[in-house]
Amino acid sequence: MPTFSRDLKIMLQKDLAAERAVWMEKARTLSEALPYMRRFAGQTIVVKYGGHAMGDPELARLFARDIVLLKQVGIHPVVVHGGGPQIKAMLDRLKIQSEFVHGLRVTDRETVDIVEMVLAGSINKQIVQNINQAGGFAVGLSGKDGNLIRAERLSRTVKDPDSAIEKALDLGFVGAPRAITSHILESFRDSDIIPVIAPIGFDAEGHTYNINADTAAGAVAGALKATRLLMLTDVAGVLDQEGNLVTDLTTEDARALIADGTISGGMIPKVETCLAAIREGVKAAVILDGRVQHAVLLEIFTPGGAGTLMKSAAGA
Repeated sequence: MPTFSRDLKIMLQKDLAAERAVWMEKARTLSEALPYMRRFAGQTIVVKYGGHAMGDPELARLFARDIVLLKQVGIHPVVVHGGGPQIKAMLDRLKIQSEFVHGLRVTDRETVDIVEMVLAGSINKQIVQNINQAGGFAVGLSGKDGNLIRAERLSRTVKDPDSAIEKALDLGFVGAPRAITSHILESFRDSDIIPVIAPIGFDAEGHTYNINADTAAGAVAGALKATRLLMLTDVAGVLDQEGNLVTDLTTEDARALIADGTISGGMIPKVETCLAAIREGVKAAVILDGRVQHAVLLEIFTPGGAGTLMKSAAGA
């Protein structure tokens, strides 16, 4: 019996030592993050939230905690979210046909009502709930609230392969941001409120528009002159021709990679959104993998970051 007690005591001591090692590692991580907390304190960071990160319940829970942490340490996060898969699921459920042209959903009057219901309703409120459950104070908005996102109809042209004549595409109620009423969001800076924005806009005639979430996030970040625009995606970031992650790009480098075909397909509009935001005054934009746990914290609070950071040659 005494031997058993000694063995049990040794086991407990080993468990405690292992647990203390974990605590020490966590304390070290917090200590190393301090310079970055000081650097970004008081700054605005716009996060485009979508893709797999939004569809996975555990990733969604961790994302909410990370956003609350940013606010707690004095950073001002603004979340702009998408919801393509959820919109598709609802349209399928209602047996409403929908098509995509050049990556944009053709949106008629019936479809835009469903898009608004899903984006500004169920998705937006779920994100708000997640943040509030994590200890934050989130408020859900759409571009209609406070005249936040004034939009215009998005036009696209395509070239006929036979005649080489360009023709206009009718995308219906698909819009592009024309103006952002930034003071609505700036009013939250000195409060504990975290704004969560659904990318729905409106025009002078009162028409509702479905806006690409990446584009909306870039426009919001530019209007706020944010320190960072973080674009959460389902890829690691910009990859070179060998498939390796490019961790840093100047705006000139990014344009060159588009020109030589290294940046291609669906990555082009994401990079172009980042470039447009930087032109509007955002200090740097980052494309990062939202499937990685705590990707936002890794990008903001560690020296290596978590994706591809773009900035002007002057630096950020």
